[in-house]
Amino acid sequence: MHKIFDLTGKTILVTGASSGIGKQCAITISECGGKLVITGRDKDRLDETFNSLKGSGHLQLIADLSKDDEIEKLTDELPILNGIVHCAGITAPIPAKFIRSRHIDEMMRINYHAPVLVTTRILSKKKLLDYSSIVFFSTIATKFPYYGGALYISSKSALSGFSMVLALEQAPKGIRSNCLLPGFVKTPMYDATEQHASPEAMKKFEMLHPLGIGTPEDVAGPVCFLLSDAARWITGINIPLGGSL
Repeated sequence: MHKIFDLTGKTILVTGASSGIGKQCAITISECGGKLVITGRDKDRLDETFNSLKGSGHLQLIADLSKDDEIEKLTDELPILNGIVHCAGITAPIPAKFIRSRHIDEMMRINYHAPVLVTTRILSKKKLLDYSSIVFFSTIATKFPYYGGALYISSKSALSGFSMVLALEQAPKGIRSNCLLPGFVKTPMYDATEQHASPEAMKKFEMLHPLGIGTPEDVAGPVCFLLSDAARWITGINIPLGGSL
């Protein structure tokens, strides 16, 4: 591996690391030489991720990012970081006419409030070094909406906007902020969508992916690229993943 893609010497926080994309991102980052701080709500599943990491010196911190006091506690306990990868998130398909305040509050708290507040607390506590990289996750559904996706797509669109403004504000420090927009990836979240969506809808989604449905490994690679010095001139962009046309 060329050293420009090497994450050795970089300490990276990965949220939502107990399953799916977050778990694979943490593992791949460790394989690239990075030191991990992983967080999630489920201790047993987070232990499983932790035990799969390569190398040494990693740290795991249990936290429920839907609660402000736990965000505060988490950010207090963090070491100095070189990067953040926000993988924690939820999806809950619901037709627009059935949306109520409680649905909005739940979706926005996990998908928008949590990554925003974690990031701002880390910045205010000066725990992110200059020339670091922040990676957010939006969704390709912001370009290809689907029935029942109003809340999920809205929360992820808001996060994309935040990332772009953050990139502008942090540019003087060399801190980069970018957003990945994955298509469908074989994760527990995909399985949950499959249970709620019709076979016809799932077939339509699959047709938007001429390269096929993705795997967590397909997403972890671009994450490591954005964390590395190879992406030092890339900030404020939204990158679609999934071969969508």
